[in-house]
Amino acid sequence: MSLADVLLALMVLGIAAYAVLAGADFGAGVWDPLAGRGARGRRARSLVESSMGPVWEANHVWLIFVLVVFWTAFPVAFGSVASTLYIPLFLAAVGIIFRGATFATRGAVGTVRGSAIIGALFVLSSILTPFFLAAAVGGVASGRVPVGNASGDAITSWWNPTSVLVGCLAVATGAYLAAVYLAADARRQGEEDLADAFRVRALAAGVVAGGVALGGIAVLREDARTLYDELLSGGALALVIVSAAAGVATLALVWWRRYGLARVSAALAVGAVIWAWAVAQSPELLPGAITIEDAAAPRVTLVALLVSLVCGRYGRVRRWRTPRRRQAWACRCER
Repeated sequence: MSLADVLLALMVLGIAAYAVLAGADFGAGVWDPLAGRGARGRRARSLVESSMGPVWEANHVWLIFVLVVFWTAFPVAFGSVASTLYIPLFLAAVGIIFRGATFATRGAVGTVRGSAIIGALFVLSSILTPFFLAAAVGGVASGRVPVGNASGDAITSWWNPTSVLVGCLAVATGAYLAAVYLAADARRQGEEDLADAFRVRALAAGVVAGGVALGGIAVLREDARTLYDELLSGGALALVIVSAAAGVATLALVWWRRYGLARVSAALAVGAVIWAWAVAQSPELLPGAITIEDAAAPRVTLVALLVSLVCGRYGRVRRWRTPRRRQAWACRCER
């Protein structure tokens, strides 16, 4: 395995972590307007806020990590993606900003109309941000991003059947992950009625996400035949099977109210799909345009990047091991 392959694997790991962690945060916003009114609605929204509050900023670190590795290790491919897919990437960035702003200020608005506007922006950005990010991924996966500065079509590169499919799947899986996680959080806080409410939503969202994934097979067959063929062969097929099995297991675990295990299997179901895409696309970084090795930066740059990532991670572990850091972490866990 070359250095380029190692760094690409780290990048895919970051994408999977962002999809599983930040995806659940975005999904929590999908459930906000469905929380209901009155005391129960306030309790449900309070659960969402208490679950998201400690982690919603930290989860975006994975996106930053992916971007840094991408533009440093594969600058030609990064420039091609950023210049061709600038519309969905810009809209996703705007969505992230609006979502963070509305989440931070939603409790400080004093008027009913202001609260309604903030709530609507929060929900809208929770849906559109993962859609646009995933639509950009669909454009890459379907081979619509050529090498060069803005060489691809600015609209059809991301507004196409594969991109719309991947965008809808991202929204559905985010809602599915969020419902599973929130059911577990409600159980841990002793809110059994809320746990049951999110249990029903998790089952419904899981069925919807599974239906979108199954229906997407026909879409890929017609719109991205190369990707379709690769996903149904070799290691990619094995990962698709793992994802499907984990998805079914999650539904069963949620049905039996085993929320702790369901969180793990739900994350596995989403993560396995992302790794299946990476395996199916290999050894090409931009399908039909450039391979991983051809897109890689000079070896000295790859070595420097890998060393900096290792040193950065080691430094974080060393800081965490200090008594003050461990005590702070223990206090957060108790809360």
